[in-house]
Amino acid sequence: MLLHQILQPEGWAKPRGYANGVAARGKQIFVAGQIGWNADEVFESDDLGAQTLQALRNVMAVIAEADAKPHHIVRMTWYIIDKHDYRAKAKEIGEAYREVMGSHYPVMSLVEVKALLEDRAKVEIEATAVIPAAGRARPPAWMA
Repeated sequence: MLLHQILQPEGWAKPRGYANGVAARGKQIFVAGQIGWNADEVFESDDLGAQTLQALRNVMAVIAEADAKPHHIVRMTWYIIDKHDYRAKAKEIGEAYREVMGSHYPVMSLVEVKALLEDRAKVEIEATAVIPAAGRARPPAWMA
């Protein structure tokens, strides 16, 4: 069953690593900002790549509580404290992303902020996931 519809205006260049828009219907899951510490709220690294991997794993742990998988995520907002560090670690961050999310690219925004609440945090990721309504014989017309 089709989980969501990617919204790509005709004539626009195809985005790399994200979607311009997504339409979805079903059970909605909203994930608060997750940072790169472990379940005990301990940072195991001060490296942006390692913290990104942990933050993504934390997002997955939250959505798993609702039986959701990475492909159910329709939106992510990333907050980083240093865009230069992000660009320098782009390959490592991409590898971490693919390890957790595979080749699923939802709507995403990336925002550089002055600081995050936890002093050692380098990244914070919010997410929204949608699990399709159970028992639907066919997807809604807009998803066809």
